[in-house]
Amino acid sequence: MSKKITVNPVLQAIMNEAPVEDADRQEYFIAIAKKEVERLKKEAGRDMTCCVNTFGCQMNARDSEKILGVLEMAGYVESQDEHADFVIYNTCTVRENACNRVYGRLGYLSTLKKKNDYMKIALCGCMMQEEHVRKKIHSSYPFVDLVFGTHNIYQFAELLVMALYSNYQVVEVIEGNEKIVEELPIVRKYAYKSGVNITFGCNNFCSYCIVPYVRGREKSREPKDILREIEKLAADGVVEVMLLGQNVNSYGKGLQDPITFAELLREVEKIDGIERIRFMTSHPKDLSDDLIDVMAKSKKICRHLHLPVQSGSSRILKIMNRHYDREHYLNLVKKIREKLPDVALTTDIIVGFPGETEEDFADTLSLVREVEYDSAFTFIYSKRTGTPAATMPDQVPEDVVKERFDRLLKVVQEISEKKAMVYEGTDVTVLVETVNEQNPALVTGRMSNNSIVHFPGNKELIGTLVSVHLDECKGFYYLGTQN
Repeated sequence: MSKKITVNPVLQAIMNEAPVEDADRQEYFIAIAKKEVERLKKEAGRDMTCCVNTFGCQMNARDSEKILGVLEMAGYVESQDEHADFVIYNTCTVRENACNRVYGRLGYLSTLKKKNDYMKIALCGCMMQEEHVRKKIHSSYPFVDLVFGTHNIYQFAELLVMALYSNYQVVEVIEGNEKIVEELPIVRKYAYKSGVNITFGCNNFCSYCIVPYVRGREKSREPKDILREIEKLAADGVVEVMLLGQNVNSYGKGLQDPITFAELLREVEKIDGIERIRFMTSHPKDLSDDLIDVMAKSKKICRHLHLPVQSGSSRILKIMNRHYDREHYLNLVKKIREKLPDVALTTDIIVGFPGETEEDFADTLSLVREVEYDSAFTFIYSKRTGTPAATMPDQVPEDVVKERFDRLLKVVQEISEKKAMVYEGTDVTVLVETVNEQNPALVTGRMSNNSIVHFPGNKELIGTLVSVHLDECKGFYYLGTQN
């Protein structure tokens, strides 16, 4: 028997009195949520807790900071696990494994909810942009209280109130990303570094990728808004920013007054207090000579460039709709190495794309050996419903894909270890990020090229830039001593 839906008259009155303007409207709903959370706190005789669990990319992580910011302003106290009163999963749909993890965890949440009358469960992010997912959540997981998409983040305070006052599953999913609303409360995971969104959505339509369908068309933020946000972060003690977008290299094309990504980087570099600038992700088809020049001359842009190749075969790249071929990519790498000899190049590679032959895979192996990546994220092709690749013929057998994946991983690891050894015995600058989890006598930080370093220190060093001698390379990290 289905649950009877009733509209709470209190909620109806709250909605009728809400302001229209976005900023005022969300402030209004935060105040309403705060009163309700305070009431629940008194009733339960304890704090109301929340847990935000993030799946997926850095943009999801940034969205989760906004969600947590609203929850804390509403009076929730952050919990480190899912034994909480408000649990939200910010989901990813790029690969099937990420989706399955969410479904797997929902069964566990159902058990927790039966033991906690105050518990609310919410799902957001890219998975929720897919209609078949929403139908599955509605039919198989009716205990979920709130479902919303990637473009509804700015409405979260309003949706939170709806979930608190409703006895039915609230579903709000905007299909497009026409609005960019960034002025939201944020609880940053790190005091000393922060992500900053510069674009939303994607126009590339790679044949294997679901992102353009769930994130919408590409839209750039105004440069003045980006720079103002970074200035505020710098004033708040942030020393490193990560500029985020599905394809940062195409930043600015749709603005009324177009600006290139290279020009934006020049402006970010001028901001006092910011010591390090990172960005991702770069699409090879849009990486300009001007961007390479800006990186080469910069004192703040980190010596790390993530440049996804996906395949070393021109034939497969064409079917993937990547808009470059093997030769173009290798010429680009040559330009980068000439201007930035100390840059760490990393990449993404898909193994087992439909129609991939042994010859195509051999092209990928040879490209990896030629480029000599510092590290690579290697993935087995994941069929995503709604993408052109999902219905392509010649899907590669699972055992063949696994064997190729293992061969690629072996080559990648051998090259990575060889590249890492180059820095052993040198002095580098490290941004200290945390006290080491395994050994509290050590701290852990990152070099400009994104390599991890452990060395003796205490928590007072967190967020500072420290000169460290790299005593020993341990393959994928270093042990060092502070100079």
